[in-house]
Amino acid sequence: MLVRMIISIMDKAASVDKFVKTGRTHLMDAMPVRMSQSLNAWADQIEQNIQHLKQLQPSVQSLAQGGTAVGTGINAHPDFAECFNQMLTEKTGVTFTPANNFFTHIGSMDIAITLSGQLKATAVSMMKIANDLRWMNSGPLAGLGEIELQALQPGSSIMPGKVNPVIPEATTMVAAQVIGNDSTVTIAGQSGNFELNVMLPVIAKNLLESIELLSNISRLLADKAIATFTVREDKLKEAVSRNPILVTALNPIIGYSKAADIAKLAYRDGRPIIDVASENTNLSREELERLLDPAKLTLGGIQT
Repeated sequence: MLVRMIISIMDKAASVDKFVKTGRTHLMDAMPVRMSQSLNAWADQIEQNIQHLKQLQPSVQSLAQGGTAVGTGINAHPDFAECFNQMLTEKTGVTFTPANNFFTHIGSMDIAITLSGQLKATAVSMMKIANDLRWMNSGPLAGLGEIELQALQPGSSIMPGKVNPVIPEATTMVAAQVIGNDSTVTIAGQSGNFELNVMLPVIAKNLLESIELLSNISRLLADKAIATFTVREDKLKEAVSRNPILVTALNPIIGYSKAADIAKLAYRDGRPIIDVASENTNLSREELERLLDPAKLTLGGIQT
């Protein structure tokens, strides 16, 4: 499902590449970015989580079966562990191997704790994506209103016409639950006394729940929020054109201090930065249009 989510994000990124929006740091207006750049960052977050999960697979698929009571293998045939893993591999199509050290696998749950931690990291990534969507969708009049999420409910319980971002909100709740599950697994992992960790049942329960929750919500977030939102181009253009931070591109030409003064004037008067810069620098209107072109600024580098 995470791979499906990446595909959905990248497809959407390609379709919205032409849109330039106001970037934000500290929730404050910053230099412009392409909407595709924001979305591709989400895809990269999920891809990193997939790669980290894949790296854990060999360890997760090494099993303690054959260690029996305390790890010595008492009462088990010497070939039991190898035969068990071979048969399990044949039946499932997933490669399982005997643990290198049965004592470690029975007395500690370090591998499970690492897996839980990575599931938590995945949940954190998904919460970030969900919150970005909620902010971009906020309003539609008094918020950012940059996008419009698909309407999945008739309205709020008391306010007709109010459509809430239910899928991103469900995603944040799933993320909170997975983070909580990881805390339980962490505490349970500390209960490995000598040759046995007695909390394997709650560890297994929480891991399976986290995997199921993340799998389900990643599909919903991809299909019912990311793939289906529409861009409010008018709001994007309005915000970008009035963004005084565009003056950052003039730093190499007029200096930081002068650029800061122009930004403050533009913000104070509520005027487009290009108008204020035209009045307070020796740069021509044509040159300013070139230097302050929002789409060009998303390409990075030094403006000259």
